[in-house]
Amino acid sequence: MRRAAVIGSPIEHSLSPVLHNAAYTALGLDWEYTRLECTEDRVAPLVASLGPEWAGLSCTMPTKRAALAVASSVTPRAAAVGAANTLVRTDSGWHADCTDVDGVVGALREKGFSSGTRGVVIGAGGTATAALAGLAELRISSVSLVVRDPSRAAEALETASRVGVAAEVLALSSVDLVSLAAGADVLVSTVPASATEVLADAVARAPYVLDVIYHPWPTPVALAVEAAGTRLATGLDMLLHQAFGQVEQFTGMPAPQDVMRSALAAELAARA
Repeated sequence: MRRAAVIGSPIEHSLSPVLHNAAYTALGLDWEYTRLECTEDRVAPLVASLGPEWAGLSCTMPTKRAALAVASSVTPRAAAVGAANTLVRTDSGWHADCTDVDGVVGALREKGFSSGTRGVVIGAGGTATAALAGLAELRISSVSLVVRDPSRAAEALETASRVGVAAEVLALSSVDLVSLAAGADVLVSTVPASATEVLADAVARAPYVLDVIYHPWPTPVALAVEAAGTRLATGLDMLLHQAFGQVEQFTGMPAPQDVMRSALAAELAARA
């Protein structure tokens, strides 16, 4: 039996097993996909301990930077983001990728967004760097990074430079977010739902919004976007699209997207 897993901490509520196991069953594969509790400092020894039956790992927080470090080969986009959410077993070791970029691109395209020039990203953490790479793929050429503490945006600025996006850093306390969002082609919010309560109405001024948070749901941003009639892509959309890429890299087969969507919907209904 081939094996795969999602690693991170905490990991018990991850939806990845629902998606992957549904995909492997639909593909007729005798594979098992599980959750493994793993902190950043345990990534290297965990990966070293895995036998040849292991096909791949999905990496969630806080393991993504460490996953990149243990890889013997790295995709350009994972290098640009500075993190890997995907490790694939190869004949020469582990290959690192960042299908979070697929998540951003796929989620927005699914809602009708094709391309633009101006973007806004709220936050500057690990998800924000993946968002920058995704926006670059969507031909966004300039991005405003709206953050509470501009001194913590250095890594996001480095990613923007690597993917060819002109980025400016704006302090949340002083920015006119209403005007900024209204003038953007797309906005990505990467901060917790509790931090967006006072920002939601302004965020909804953008024509397309990706809110990467999906728990608790609905988020303040989701409610504001629904009221405003803006196009909303969600963290669940992003989760699906990044998982499609992982399944294809692990198995070498096309992801059964409809099956994975149905499995996610059924799981969410069961948890409701």
